[in-house]
Amino acid sequence: MVRLDRAATAKHGGDIDGTHTWRLPGVRCHTCGATWSDVGHDYPSVDLSLLPERSEFEKPRPEPFPVFARLRELVRPLVPRNAELPPGTSFGPLTGRAFGECGPIAWLSGIRLLMRRDALERLQAEGVRGLKGCRTELRFRKKNPPELLELEVEPCGRLHPDCIPPDVPPPCPTCGRQGFKWPDEPILDAASLPPELDLFRVGNFATMVIGTERFVEAVRRLELNGITFRELLTR
Repeated sequence: MVRLDRAATAKHGGDIDGTHTWRLPGVRCHTCGATWSDVGHDYPSVDLSLLPERSEFEKPRPEPFPVFARLRELVRPLVPRNAELPPGTSFGPLTGRAFGECGPIAWLSGIRLLMRRDALERLQAEGVRGLKGCRTELRFRKKNPPELLELEVEPCGRLHPDCIPPDVPPPCPTCGRQGFKWPDEPILDAASLPPELDLFRVGNFATMVIGTERFVEAVRRLELNGITFRELLTR
């Protein structure tokens, strides 16, 4: 398994500034006292436009836990089964602006992964599993812009407990928060890794995007620019 990251130097100099249409609010937890939201739990394929309460998902802000929990239950029937839906989970197409020349693979804030449609289809033709491209509503200044799709990368693997500091308290029983920094040497929990996906996020550290050897080999074989790999231990 490897961790994916944005290439420090790339052939293309494009950039993206955008956000998703809707999101769950952050939470002010009455149990642990934390005010927080998470990053990396994104469902761009999920449309909230038919919800009568959709305006409550448009403005980022913290809410008391009961308010957050009520809104979370409104969207639960619309998302993939077993989605964790922490505070800050986002939904709907990516909106904003794109600048410069975007290559076959592009990133937003080094966390969200986008691809041109032709690159995505080539990877799928190579047998890479679980790639789900979602439309975006990005505005380009140039004529005939490329079609950029955001990949809906499911959070489902876990970090192994051995790389989490022993003094980190257990998750809050109310809001689920377990705060810890990015491990110096991340280790993946082998038993938690999805055997049917070649691209996924680490569920308890969702800013970390993971690819399998199949994904890496296909990207290299197709010479898709804009991504780097770092091999990770599993245990």
